[in-house]
Amino acid sequence: MENGFDLLEEKVRKAAELVKRLRKDNSGLEEQLGEGKRRLADAEKRLSALEKDKGSSADLNKEIELLGGEVKTLRHERDEVRSRIAKLVGVLETLD
Repeated sequence: MENGFDLLEEKVRKAAELVKRLRKDNSGLEEQLGEGKRRLADAEKRLSALEKDKGSSADLNKEIELLGGEVKTLRHERDEVRSRIAKLVGVLETLD
C-alpha cells in the first residue's frame, strides 16, 4: 500500500512541475506575442507613412518592399505564437 502512495505522490509532483513549466512557457509566449504585436504595429505605421510619402525614388520602393516583407513575417510569427499558446492552454485545461 505504501508503494502505491509513493507512486501517486511522484505522479502528482511531476504533474505540478509540468504545470509550472507550462505556465512559465505560456507567460513567455504571451510576452513574445505582445512584442510581436508592437513590432507589427510599428512596421505597419512606417509602411503607411512611406506609402503616403511614396515618390518615384527607388529607395522608398525598396523600403516599402522590405517593410511589407517584415509585416508578413511578423504576422506569421504572431500566428505561430498564437498557435503555441493555444496548445499550451489546451494542455493546461486537461490538467484541471
